[in-house]
Amino acid sequence: MSPRAGSTGPQSPATLAFVESPVQLLNVLEWAHAHALKAAALRSTGETSGPPGPELGAGRPGGTGRFGRSGRPGGSGGSGRSGDARPGEAGTGLTLVVLSPTDPMTRGQLRRMADLARDEGYDVRWEEARGGTTAPFHTVGGLAPLLRRARRIVMGDPFSRYVQLLLTITRARDLVVVDDGTATMEFVSQLARGERLVRWHRRGGRPGARDLVFAPVSARARRRLTPGAGRRVEIFSSMPIDETPEGVDVSANDFAWTRARFGPPRITKGADLVGTSLVETGVVDPDRYLEAVKGLAGTYGATRYFAHRRESPEKLHRLAVETGLEIVRPDLPLELIARRGPIGRTILSFPSTVVHTLPLALAGTDVKVAVFDIDPAWLTENASPRAQGFLSGVTDTARDVHRLSTITAT
Repeated sequence: MSPRAGSTGPQSPATLAFVESPVQLLNVLEWAHAHALKAAALRSTGETSGPPGPELGAGRPGGTGRFGRSGRPGGSGGSGRSGDARPGEAGTGLTLVVLSPTDPMTRGQLRRMADLARDEGYDVRWEEARGGTTAPFHTVGGLAPLLRRARRIVMGDPFSRYVQLLLTITRARDLVVVDDGTATMEFVSQLARGERLVRWHRRGGRPGARDLVFAPVSARARRRLTPGAGRRVEIFSSMPIDETPEGVDVSANDFAWTRARFGPPRITKGADLVGTSLVETGVVDPDRYLEAVKGLAGTYGATRYFAHRRESPEKLHRLAVETGLEIVRPDLPLELIARRGPIGRTILSFPSTVVHTLPLALAGTDVKVAVFDIDPAWLTENASPRAQGFLSGVTDTARDVHRLSTITAT
């Protein structure tokens, strides 16, 4: 099947969503579900007021998609559109634009998530946005007409240079930011303080040459993401937000779509461990990380290690050999994997997005999520000065999780 299958038709969608990771795509589906439910509730009460912006289709109410309501193969297996109006018709719906990365694991998960989005009735446009030196020009040029006509833009990563560039083209007055993990917390804080947009693990270092060249585009994107002059900005998040920028609407992501479409899961007696890409981003020393994982597996009896999509094959091979853990490379975001099951009764995690999202996705089950802190001794000499405080804040603000004592790597 061509990756552009399901792309937009001749009429422009009212809402364009730009995603670069599987989790971003999942959270766009959650936002669309929540938006449709809110619109339906307003209609049922006869109210006409509500958030400004174009109406959005709700996908297929009660549909099962190719994974079935349990999230396992054996559902309808169809396109997810039989007998229902497509949300993208008549220019009133949502089109998801995948700005595809080059990483094979991320691409694989994105394709699976794109299938789920199509099953829900949404249009998906797959862009090989990084497929060579000329790819960005073709991508931006091809999207420019849609960007100029779209009335709402939904984005998963406001730090992305690609997204920031696209924001300078659009005339949309309704902007929505959905979760891109813990980075959302940092984005909201920077927006509230009027700071330049920089990912938390890169703060403290000198801007590179590319940063300086791109600075005017980034500054303009930040202004576009600031409410005012008729612009509405919404943040749809499952993360704790302490500093709400003036004029920004914040709505909660409680993973209602995930819980409606998948599970409940079969729960096993053991424990599962969730991996992290903190080594790959240069924050945590690889040897210290290995020792920590080994200690956790032995202390809590973990048997499976759910790898982060960015973890390197070399690191995962070493983990398997030295810890005896079964390495699982999920083909979907962990929230969906856990909700489909089987999943351990205890899920062990380092400070990361999942300590906020898994309790929501697994609400109503007996699964316990446990988080343990990163020992300051594990940090590399190149780690951002803010790394320890930010990671501690991720743990401190997590709800409905059990906090474990720090395991000291020797």
